[in-house]
Amino acid sequence: MVAIKSRSYITVLLHTLLWMLFAFILLFYQPLSWDIALPYQFWVKQSCILMLLVFIFYLNSTIFVPQLLMKNRNLVFVLIIFGISLLAGPLVKVVDEALNLPELMQQSFSKAGFQRPPRRGDRLDLFLLMMTLLIVGISTSVTLIQRWQTNKQEGEALEKEKIASELSFLKAQINPHFFFNTLNNIYALTHIDIETSRMALHKLSRMMRYLLYDTQAGITPLSKEVFFIVDYIELMKLRLNEFTEVTFNEPIVQSDVQIAPMLFLPYIENAFKHGVSTTEPSHIFIHLALDGNRLKMTVKNAIFNAHAATADEYGGIGLMNTKRRLDLLYPGKHSFSAHHAKDTNEFIVQLEIVLDDN
Repeated sequence: MVAIKSRSYITVLLHTLLWMLFAFILLFYQPLSWDIALPYQFWVKQSCILMLLVFIFYLNSTIFVPQLLMKNRNLVFVLIIFGISLLAGPLVKVVDEALNLPELMQQSFSKAGFQRPPRRGDRLDLFLLMMTLLIVGISTSVTLIQRWQTNKQEGEALEKEKIASELSFLKAQINPHFFFNTLNNIYALTHIDIETSRMALHKLSRMMRYLLYDTQAGITPLSKEVFFIVDYIELMKLRLNEFTEVTFNEPIVQSDVQIAPMLFLPYIENAFKHGVSTTEPSHIFIHLALDGNRLKMTVKNAIFNAHAATADEYGGIGLMNTKRRLDLLYPGKHSFSAHHAKDTNEFIVQLEIVLDDN
């Protein structure tokens, strides 16, 4: 709102300065150079010319440019502008005759001892024609620039609104997807160990509190996101057997940075989904590192034939939505790769985000 008011004040100021310049040219510059006493009818005529130019300026900016030029009716626009420019001369001559200005001007020159330049008669008033075309050119340029700026601002506002709506929709899809899997795990724990399930519910409630209250602004401190991931990993460990090894390397956060929440969890969740076996040794390796303004994540998990995945098949609702969020939140500032390392029989996910400097 403040920016709109500021632009309005600037527009009014520019228009005022423009008409002050033309008023000086018409009313003062040329008459003062003659060094004679002019009749008041002369100033009336010059004022009429100025008002005519003002009328043409705003008629062109409010009607001709929007209704003709911006609707590709260029020939009609050009014909009308030239027609108005040619009619301006005869209109001024009518004012001359009505004010009896030619004779009064001749008398003023004679009294001052000057010989007035010969009258142009019925010849075209080139000065007035050029002034009219200049005014039309300025009016057209100003109107087109203002319309371009307005369209650009409206487009940017619509794009921001679209992105905000899409981000809200994607985030709403990710959270239920995560809780659906987690609640299933807790339900399974209730049949095995009541105390352990109570611990799991406590961790889950803490995670829900984080999502409900700490992520609504769309950004969160990295330290809180890490704490959320730790809770999730601990929650997942409760149902793992002794054959599974989980390693999580936390980033060293000296000065907390802001990131979009819930970007890493879908990839970690996918590792627990595909990297755990009930009969064979398995491992999950999660590494987060902060190097300057670059945040890097690496997730590795073993692959078993029962649920082997390839990079092309790497998907799911949460994963696809996270990729879309990355495109919206960090366009051109992130890199992502997912591949199967055959030598170690691991599925490796790598994500790097360039964070904004705080």
